[in-house]
Amino acid sequence: MTEHTWHTSSAEETIEAGAEIAALLRPQLLLILRGGLGAGKTTLVKGIAQALHAAQADEVTSPTFTLLHEYEGAQAGKAIALFHLDVYRLETDRQLASLGWEELLRPDAIVLIEWGEKFAASQQRADGEIAVEPSSDEGRTITLRMRGPGAAPAGS
Repeated sequence: MTEHTWHTSSAEETIEAGAEIAALLRPQLLLILRGGLGAGKTTLVKGIAQALHAAQADEVTSPTFTLLHEYEGAQAGKAIALFHLDVYRLETDRQLASLGWEELLRPDAIVLIEWGEKFAASQQRADGEIAVEPSSDEGRTITLRMRGPGAAPAGS
């Protein structure tokens, strides 16, 4: 298990942390985005998407009502798909399965699921998580925990 931590005190710093996280990610990867309402999960995804050349930060919005946003980008000269799901409104594993989310786990894809910790299926399949938590100084602490091949080695 690898773990990295960032402390941010603004949306801009959270976007920058997302860009740094993107440099550590390799497809085929599923990460759960953990954090309360308004914690900054989507803001973090803005930085990841921008760093992967998949979308500008202002083009990334929460998929709370659409459930899924797909972005096409590139990493190290190779095409990459970034899938951002928000399953907050779902209540059962059956509803989650009906999304076909497991089909998104392609060799060229990074899948980020907000509220994925609610479901056994996504927890079992996840390669790790990104936790976004409030910190004592009115900022946030962002912790990336990963296991498996989706983690880039240190220094890469």
